[in-house]
Amino acid sequence: MPELPEIHHLAAQIRQALSGRKIARVTVKQPKCLNVTPRRFAQLLDGRTIDRVASRGKWIFAHLKPGVTFLLSLGMGGDVLLHEPGAALPDRYQVRIDFAGGTCLTIRFWWFGYAHAVPDAKLASHRMTGTLGLNPLDRGEFTPARFRALLAGRRGTIKALLMDQRRIAGIGNVYIQDILFRARLHPGRPISKITDDERASLYRAITGNLAAATRRGGLAFEKDLYNRGGGVRRFLVGYREGKPCPVCGTAIRKIRAGATASFICPQCQT
Repeated sequence: MPELPEIHHLAAQIRQALSGRKIARVTVKQPKCLNVTPRRFAQLLDGRTIDRVASRGKWIFAHLKPGVTFLLSLGMGGDVLLHEPGAALPDRYQVRIDFAGGTCLTIRFWWFGYAHAVPDAKLASHRMTGTLGLNPLDRGEFTPARFRALLAGRRGTIKALLMDQRRIAGIGNVYIQDILFRARLHPGRPISKITDDERASLYRAITGNLAAATRRGGLAFEKDLYNRGGGVRRFLVGYREGKPCPVCGTAIRKIRAGATASFICPQCQT
């Protein structure tokens, strides 16, 4: 499942390749991924020009002129591929966007995903993106002070909070593993039991880990706009059950934390 680093990298590629390009035609093969009817979806996109492209959390925001935003979430995984004029297209895709000049995008969801078209006047009230939390790649927005305020007085476990997209947008069950390990925190640790020093360490782990993964283009098994994998190929503890902890040598253990699996060093993470 693509998380913040992969989506941020993909949005940057789309921005570079397609800014200023005019949408000539939209084809929808799976209407259930839309927020409106296929006819309305095409009406909102056809003839508009890509103005700017950004990301927030696990969503890509392609702002179109005039006055519409195309929102894309790959859900549990998928491909967004750019094809030059005349290139062979994949056999399966849910949405295809053709641009003037013959270039096109195909969007394929592996399990589920969302391709939404929203007039800008209604963007703030969009149900799935209007409540997204802080962007941990934006140091002006995701500051130590705001992070401390986010944790202040909060109940529940630290893993559940960090994966709550309404609080911090973009962290999923892949990157959370090494973030918590770097901060030396057990995923089930109650937020109220985390010290000030641990909160500072956790802030550094979040920003450092996500920024480093983003610079490398994200995970090796997730594909970018040109069907290439990212540079992140291994983790410190994530998905390394039974392997030695890189700090103390204790065998990494797989546990259940809420509804998801976690990989921890039982010696380093308390």
